[in-house]
Amino acid sequence: MKTALPDLDPRARSLLRTLIGQYIREGEPVGSRTLAKRSGLDVSPATIRNIMADLEEVGLVSAPHTSAGRVPTAQGYRVFVDSLLQLKPVGERELARLRQGLAAGSGTQAMLGSASELLSAMSHFVGVVSVPRREQFAFRHIDFVAIDGNRVLVILVFTDNEVQNRIINTRRTYTPSELEQTANYLNAHFAGRSVSEIRAALLHEMNQARQAMEQVMANAVELAAHALDPDDDDVLVAGQTRLMGVQDLSDLDRLRELFDTFARKREIVQLLERCIHAPGVRIFIGEESGVAQLDGCTVVTAPYQAHGQVLGVLGVIGPTRMAYDRVIPMVQATADVLGAALNPGQPAQ
Repeated sequence: MKTALPDLDPRARSLLRTLIGQYIREGEPVGSRTLAKRSGLDVSPATIRNIMADLEEVGLVSAPHTSAGRVPTAQGYRVFVDSLLQLKPVGERELARLRQGLAAGSGTQAMLGSASELLSAMSHFVGVVSVPRREQFAFRHIDFVAIDGNRVLVILVFTDNEVQNRIINTRRTYTPSELEQTANYLNAHFAGRSVSEIRAALLHEMNQARQAMEQVMANAVELAAHALDPDDDDVLVAGQTRLMGVQDLSDLDRLRELFDTFARKREIVQLLERCIHAPGVRIFIGEESGVAQLDGCTVVTAPYQAHGQVLGVLGVIGPTRMAYDRVIPMVQATADVLGAALNPGQPAQ
């Protein structure tokens, strides 16, 4: 998401960095007098005004009112993030908070919920975490219990300590002995393997042995396919109400649009999925996200992984006027700590 830096001389770069830093802190248009005091440059106010006019001409700042003060544009933020920003390392206190809140041993769903809450609490914006599909995890044990008619209760225990109960509808009625036989077969032959491996193995074995085992195998394929479908709830969002106090997002209609987006979640999921194979932190400023309701926001994301496999993406959604120097390292640190918690024995980076 890099943008080529316009041909700016050192003074223009310094003033742009000072203006954006001041605007992030105060939220008010920045005038030439303030820039003269804050930049440390030995130049006249008239020179500063000329440089600001040049920056406005190339689309990096704008004047929202008739006053001389200016604010950064989305393109200005992009140049700032890509070329002028100096990141602040995450402090030991914050790292300790992350490690304590994402301690290994609890279920994956609980840890992901904690990661979303921690990102929101530490950034004061919205924390989002995409949930890994269940088919990415190996299962430890499975049981089938007949309910009534063609409905079957599936009890799944995964190797990451998650336990899920699901009710599925089958094409025909299964007897208790058939369900027990199918569960025994899956537990004996496939415990410790992922769902995709189970499906592939079952289909291969069906092609190899269509005689005595054909009925048992067909039952296992149908029940496993229904029981191990990916979950619908594939992203966790925390801290939406924190946007109520953000000056840039205080308009009620704007907030209503944002809450609708968070409620649907699907557009956020699609945005996060665009990041899942990109290493490191990715930053979407304004319309770069491709989600119309987030045009006035910035999305900072990073993938998290365990056992060498990317499981999902987490991040922060907030106004474009955010403390990028603090939020970017925080998102990366959260991804590292969450990955280490999901992969015990592998320390966070």
